Amino acid sequence: MSERKDRAVGKAGATAPATHSQPGEIDRFLGAAKQLAPLANGQAGRLVFALDATMSRQPTWDLACSLQARMFEVTSRTSESGGGLAVQLVYFRGIGECRASGWVGEPARLTGLMRGIACEGGQTQIARVLRHVRDEAKAVPVRAFVYVGDAMEEDVDALAALAGELGLRGIRGFVFQEGHDPAASGAFATIARLTGGAHARFDVNAPGSLLDLLRGAAAYAAGGREAMLRLAGSNTAVKGLIAAMDGGHR
Repeated sequence: MSERKDRAVGKAGATAPATHSQPGEIDRFLGAAKQLAPLANGQAGRLVFALDATMSRQPTWDLACSLQARMFEVTSRTSESGGGLAVQLVYFRGIGECRASGWVGEPARLTGLMRGIACEGGQTQIARVLRHVRDEAKAVPVRAFVYVGDAMEEDVDALAALAGELGLRGIRGFVFQEGHDPAASGAFATIARLTGGAHARFDVNAPGSLLDLLRGAAAYAAGGREAMLRLAGSNTAVKGLIAAMDGGHR
C-alpha cells in the first residue's frame, strides 16, 4: 500500500494550495514530511491526530508536542495485530490553511514536525478536518481520529452530517476540549456521539489529563475496544472514554 504525500486539505477534502502562510515554514514542513520513512507494517492501526492551531491554541499546541510521542507507548502492548500505531497529523490555522502530514510510525519524527509549526490567528475549520478524515479513509483504513480544540465557529448541522458519515464508516471520534465554551461543548459532544466516540475535557495546566485521554484514543486505534479495556485498569480517564462510548450506542 502506498503512502500519500503531505498536502494542504481543500475545502472539500481535496488537495488545495494553502493561503496566508510563511513559505519558508511550509517548505520546511513539507520537506520534513517527505523524509518520513514509510511504515514497515501495513497492519498498523491508523489514527488521525487533528489540532486547532489558531492563536489561542499555542499553550495547548506546545503541550501536545510534548505528549504526543507518549501516545505510542501503549500500542506495543495493546495492538491486537502487533502492528502498532500510525499517526497522521492534521492542523489548521490562519486564513484558510489546513494541512495534513503523511502517515508516521515513529514518535520522534512526528514531534519534529509539530515543533516546526507556530499557531496563527484564524477561525475554526473543523468541517475540513472531518472531510479530510472521511476522504483519507477511502484510501487507507482509519480506525479513529482525535481532535483537540477549544472553540467552534461553524455550522453545527454541517458538522453533524459529516460526523454521521464517519460513524457509518466505523471511524470513532475522540474530541478533547480545553475550557468550557458552550458552543464548542455542544458541537464536540455531537461529533463524538454521532461517530460512536467520546468527548472529554482536559486542563492544560494538568498535562496528565490530556496524556491519559490521548493514550486511550491510541489504544483504541491500535487494538480496538479490548485494547482500551486492558489499558483502563485504574485509569479513570480511559474508563470515562469507554463509558462515553458505551453511552453513545444506547
